[in-house]
Amino acid sequence: MRSISILGATGSVGASTLDLVRRDRGAWRVVALTANGNADALAALAREFSAEIAVVADEARLPALREALGGTQIEAAGGPAALIDAAARGADVTVAAIVGCAGLAPTMAAIEQGGSIALANKEALVSAGEVMTAAVVKHGATLLPVDSEHNAIFQCLAGNRIEDVRRITLTASGGPFRTWSRERIETATPGQAVAHPNWDMGAKISVDSATMMNKGLEFIEAHHLFPVGLEKIAIVVHPQSVIHSMVEYRDGSTLAQLGPSDMRVPIASCLAWPRRMETPMAPLDLVALGSLTFEAPDETRFPATRLAREAAQAGGAAPAVLNAANESAVAAFLAGKIAFTRIALTVERVLSRDLPPPPASLDEVLAVDREARARAEELLELA
Repeated sequence: MRSISILGATGSVGASTLDLVRRDRGAWRVVALTANGNADALAALAREFSAEIAVVADEARLPALREALGGTQIEAAGGPAALIDAAARGADVTVAAIVGCAGLAPTMAAIEQGGSIALANKEALVSAGEVMTAAVVKHGATLLPVDSEHNAIFQCLAGNRIEDVRRITLTASGGPFRTWSRERIETATPGQAVAHPNWDMGAKISVDSATMMNKGLEFIEAHHLFPVGLEKIAIVVHPQSVIHSMVEYRDGSTLAQLGPSDMRVPIASCLAWPRRMETPMAPLDLVALGSLTFEAPDETRFPATRLAREAAQAGGAAPAVLNAANESAVAAFLAGKIAFTRIALTVERVLSRDLPPPPASLDEVLAVDREARARAEELLELA
């Protein structure tokens, strides 16, 4: 029996992970489950999986969590410090699925325990890539990518030398506005932005997919996970989302990983690594698919990938600033305060200001994040 903690248990990645655990319940001991504010759903999951501890990030929801766990031996805790403490308990596998920079400190706490980290929080590597990868080496942790694109690259690299890689290609669905005109995109609503054509995801990541910032963040993440050089990482739009990424080698061979648009596939890859496990996925039917198509990204309509690439090239604090500004702008858009096209514009304006010195520690990364958010919110108030 292996132990597992899931940071972000009530989100889409958490639900997919627990579905796989549920199908082989005897193979797993659940240590910690966390959620942002949904105390009732968290308590139900903690009861079902006999978790040792359940943590709600919103400390105001702790009384409700304790009440829902009444009569059990499950420990209840609340607040950001409790999230870190839960992650620091250690587990054979920790699924890091807290959305945004809020997941950075708990993910670092899990890394410091030296286990396997199934990373679904791309913002952590974007904001703190050098700090986090150094911590992985220092503590002997294993970082396993959950994002379908990075997991695909991970699988395509298996048994090969990274020195032999000629190019890594991240595939992008293009999001719900792929075929929209620039004028129509300007009128896009939050409801339209979260209606992803292929994937069932949370609101923030769905908006990131609509702006193509999600692919920009993945570009930076790939740079840290697979250090081949920024010039060897490319993005191609693939509307069917069947090929999840590709790796081309210097001999001309290109390996691609194909699969359904279901996060249980890359999650299963991480949970079972270095082996395989059963999932409920139906076999891939290429005849039924008929054709797979590809397009170049349009950085006129979707400038986010350009902004991410420029931030990666600048290095230092730029990626953390990019991520923080984007999170603030996406929140404002979802709240109906700004137009869709102002998301990328806000990010670009924040990046155009003088940047802080390169962060060398987690505390410095979080300080950069706070400063960038303040800058973004100042610009958003002026909108």
